Amino acid sequence: MLASTCYLSTWKRFVQEGVLDPARLNKRIQESWHRCKDVEVDPYLTKGRHILSEEELILRKNKNSTFLEAAGPHMQRMKEAFQELGMMALLIDSDGYVLSLNGNRKIITAASRINFVEGVKWTEDEVGTNAIGTALQTKEAVLVSGTEHYSIASHQWSCSAVPVHDPEGSILGVLDISCPVSTAHPYMLGMIASVSQAIEQELKIQSSQREMELIRQCMDLLEMNPNLVVCSPNGNILAMGQALRRRSSDLAGRNIAEAVHYGLMTEKQMPIYNAQKRILGYCVSLVSDKQYSSWQGAMPAAEPGFVFPGEAGKSRSFQQTIEEIRRVAPSSLSVYISGETGTGKELVARAIHENSPRKNGPFIAVNCGALSAELLESELFGYEPGAFTGAKKQGAEGKFRQADGGTIFLDEIGEIPQAMQVALLRVLQEKKVMPVGSAREIPADFRVICATHQDLGHLVQQGLFRKDLFYRLHVYPLAVPALRERKEDIPHLIRYYCENQGMVLNLPDHVMDILVAYDWPGNIRELFNVMERLHVIPEASMNKGELNQLLRPLEPQETGCLPFEDKTVLTFRDQVEKDVIMDALKKTKGNVTLAAKLCEIPRSTFYKKIHKYGL
Repeated sequence: MLASTCYLSTWKRFVQEGVLDPARLNKRIQESWHRCKDVEVDPYLTKGRHILSEEELILRKNKNSTFLEAAGPHMQRMKEAFQELGMMALLIDSDGYVLSLNGNRKIITAASRINFVEGVKWTEDEVGTNAIGTALQTKEAVLVSGTEHYSIASHQWSCSAVPVHDPEGSILGVLDISCPVSTAHPYMLGMIASVSQAIEQELKIQSSQREMELIRQCMDLLEMNPNLVVCSPNGNILAMGQALRRRSSDLAGRNIAEAVHYGLMTEKQMPIYNAQKRILGYCVSLVSDKQYSSWQGAMPAAEPGFVFPGEAGKSRSFQQTIEEIRRVAPSSLSVYISGETGTGKELVARAIHENSPRKNGPFIAVNCGALSAELLESELFGYEPGAFTGAKKQGAEGKFRQADGGTIFLDEIGEIPQAMQVALLRVLQEKKVMPVGSAREIPADFRVICATHQDLGHLVQQGLFRKDLFYRLHVYPLAVPALRERKEDIPHLIRYYCENQGMVLNLPDHVMDILVAYDWPGNIRELFNVMERLHVIPEASMNKGELNQLLRPLEPQETGCLPFEDKTVLTFRDQVEKDVIMDALKKTKGNVTLAAKLCEIPRSTFYKKIHKYGL
């Protein structure tokens, strides 16, 4: 028998008083208990709550067929040993759903009493500290026994779980061995760890075999087209045509998205299948970007139907962003867009949506930084009629439900209050929304794209942003370069803006030189603001001195108000915003509520801006 290192009294004191003696408990278990308390997991939970329907379970198994096929034979060989030892073995996907289980029938029957069955979700958020959920959370092998479990549902069980990684290092799922505490063995964790290693080795062999089959199928194509590359399903270049090998030999082994750094653009792409009709990889034809020197459209690839709702220019830095958009758009992955304010993150989000299978569905944008904590919940999740004072009689469905069948874009996600982060995490995990004032969850099918100008990783380290929410959002990171990193695009952006505004703006060469030389701290947004002002300046007045004055960030002017404590230097955009706020306050004789309504800004945000500008 394997004794638990945790005593029942230790567990009771923690769940009742929040007090924990660190000497009594393994560090990983301590950390997990605190996570469970933070997200308000019920420690008195007696069984699993979320079980997939039969149809949903079949879809899950199909989605994880590679994992199941690789792990199945190894688990089958251990089946007899599991039966004799009074254990059960489980395969769990990366989201925490049990895909299969086998072993001792008596033990499986006992487990079913706490809903520890196929299709159940067994994560920390669902059932508290447990080997499966904690292994997924920590990405480490974990043993949890007896009252080390956070919820009483598992207090009579001892469980060992080990993550299984694909050849690229991502977690495919988890292997778990479970049995009653009374029959637990000290070698359970070692046993399942050895099986995990065998499965990972098998996956590497299968991956190599698929790559060899892919290259074999493409050999004739490589001979016929010297500008062809062969890529794995995740875009890694495995083989190259002769012309490309001579030109860019070190491109081999890199991701196809990096081709832009070598002056190459994707012309067309063809999937390659095996006998079972599964995609082995792709053949991609690359061409020199010089062939696109006169291109005025949005996308350098010749892939039909691709659209970019703006001006992409021709800089290598932004062409890489375009290539990333093209790559991720057809998938259902959550996308995390980072970049400075004014770089066009929402435009990138729209491009992903408009090139995705959801393009005919809605695109719903939410500025999380512009909503107060009080309004954010009802704005995102909706509310029932009469849910609170001032609520609409008919209620509201909320942004997530409005995005059903389409995409929701959460801008400035770093501004979301901590109290809302748990609720947002649950919606993203379950794809179900519970409106304010309602007791029922409503399914919603949406894709999530988020953006921020902040460093979310730094916020996580500071404890201001939940790590589990970060990893839920940070699935496919996509960086948008600052305008100073793509200065060759400035003439193209100016032309695009003037055409869309119906403006005729003939800029002399010396003016264009100054615009290109400027660093644009406010990025594209600042550039377009300056275009508005240049439109009303006579061409004869466009001398170097006036232009430098126009572009130089404005110093705080004497307005009779308190000066900035930190002597902040304002950008052109900030100065305009400050002037608008001052004008609103003057018109309303200092009434902040009326001034906020006049500017169409939430009152909480308006107060922040008053503080920002020292008004």
